[in-house]
Amino acid sequence: MTTQVQDHDKLVIYQIFTRLFGNQNTTNKFYGTHDENGVGKFNDITTAALKELKAFGITHIWYTGVIEHATMTDYTQNGIRQDHPLIVKGIAGSPYAVKDYYDVNPDLAVNVKDRMKEFEALVERTHANGLKVLIDFVPNHVARQYHSDAKPAGVKDFGEEDNTSVPFAATNNFYYIPGQDFKVPEGVKAPVAFAAPYTESPARATGNDVFQAQPTINDWFETIKLNYGVDYQNGRSKHFDPIPSTWLKMRDILTFWTRKGVDGFRCDMAEMVPVEFWAWVIPEIKKVNPKIIFIAEIYNPAEYHNYIRNGQFTYLYDKVGLYDALRRLMEGKGTVEDITRVWQNESGDIARHMLRFLENHDEQRIASKYFAGDPVVAIPAMTLSATLHTGPLMIYFGQEVGVNPTEAEGFQGEDGRTTIFDYWGVPEFQQWVNGGKFDGSKLTAQQKELRSFYQRLNHFVLNNEAIHRGKFFDLQYINVDGQSPDYDKTRVYSYLRYTDGQKLLCVYNFDKSRTIDTSVRIPEGVVRDTLGLDLAAQYQLKQVFPAADHSEVVTGSAMGSEGVQVSLPPVSVRIFEILKK
Repeated sequence: MTTQVQDHDKLVIYQIFTRLFGNQNTTNKFYGTHDENGVGKFNDITTAALKELKAFGITHIWYTGVIEHATMTDYTQNGIRQDHPLIVKGIAGSPYAVKDYYDVNPDLAVNVKDRMKEFEALVERTHANGLKVLIDFVPNHVARQYHSDAKPAGVKDFGEEDNTSVPFAATNNFYYIPGQDFKVPEGVKAPVAFAAPYTESPARATGNDVFQAQPTINDWFETIKLNYGVDYQNGRSKHFDPIPSTWLKMRDILTFWTRKGVDGFRCDMAEMVPVEFWAWVIPEIKKVNPKIIFIAEIYNPAEYHNYIRNGQFTYLYDKVGLYDALRRLMEGKGTVEDITRVWQNESGDIARHMLRFLENHDEQRIASKYFAGDPVVAIPAMTLSATLHTGPLMIYFGQEVGVNPTEAEGFQGEDGRTTIFDYWGVPEFQQWVNGGKFDGSKLTAQQKELRSFYQRLNHFVLNNEAIHRGKFFDLQYINVDGQSPDYDKTRVYSYLRYTDGQKLLCVYNFDKSRTIDTSVRIPEGVVRDTLGLDLAAQYQLKQVFPAADHSEVVTGSAMGSEGVQVSLPPVSVRIFEILKK
């Protein structure tokens, strides 16, 4: 029942969708333009904002959408090529359709010609406030009209030297469908006018491994797949010697951003790129910055060990696992028994590499009708995400004030997500920004209390050694099946987090309507041998999260025979520190 973990820093990552963060425009017109709906800038993320995030308990900020991507907004007057609207998703465009790896999104600059300087100033400002900088690295695909106008001298563009007459060549950057022109998917309509149809000849394979000239509207049709030396149409044969051109170009791109002071990369769809590339490139980048971190977006648990041990990723997304299990509980479905299955599947040292979250740019907002419908329901789930193991925690901007998207923004549609494709303002978050004061004075009392919970949680995980570097022991097995009175094995979950210097008992109630009064037993052998406590001695169990005056005095042996009495209101958590009386 015990999971061994190594001493490890507990990261608290705050994901900012940069285009939306500082936008105070409240127009929110369906398919509104840059000028109509407004757009947040690098400069909007001020020292005041960063100080507040530091005080909130954040250690790292993931600035999403930094690198230049395809857009319907016209920046030709600034020497930036126009993208064809039939191959762009949304007026603002998707940040995952990169069109210049060596440049930043002009939308985010007050002065477009100084856009890189404004980004560099943001990096410097972030560091000055004691925070680390993460950005996206999108390795699997690029925008269909990829063209770098900011690349350093001597750098060749992707595809510039490709042999387009063959479907695959190890020296090519793209995959081709020779003799066929690309066809825009049926049903794609552009919200802006255009003078001529989009042409691409020969057609190139689409980003989500579609090797045909016409993808569907549900494919990543706005992107083209990059070639890392894997021949997908011939048994996925690998051609890694000599080192493929795409590997070398990506190494140079990662080096470029690392030298700008970026502290880490969230790698989009990392499992669609061969693990051999990561095993080669991550050590290369660590030569530039030995402390650089790499986070893999990965959804195949069977590959977790491979991408950690061989690929050398620092952290992996925990979407297919804890997120899915907790989402079911928050929706009133599922069972806490799924949580046990999650940590059991994360055997060995996997757990400390898992990045826990309940929201990000891809997922529906907790407060939306498509998810829990109430952000308060997240309290036990978020606390468990933060305290189950030593790995990092992530919060998506606005999660802490209960953002609830209720209307279609444009391409995104009305689906419970905050748009990543459209120009928009986020009303609940704007209340916290408050015209650049970042003081939250316009938040409702309920929003202030929710944000206070997240702030207390962030500091709790950072300031308690049992959480940020302790071991884990699951208590479900001893408390279910009637061994502890009224212990609901489908809605109550309990475990220990402990070091030599601190012992914590964590207990959760995921039921939305029932207060559960129960006892939680800690077996005598665990009290004596695992926690190192004296069975005859008396101990005070002090409630430390949420902090309260409540405490209980029990002997070491009574923890096993009678258990610790706990009263759990609906969707609540109680964390007790076990102290020698």
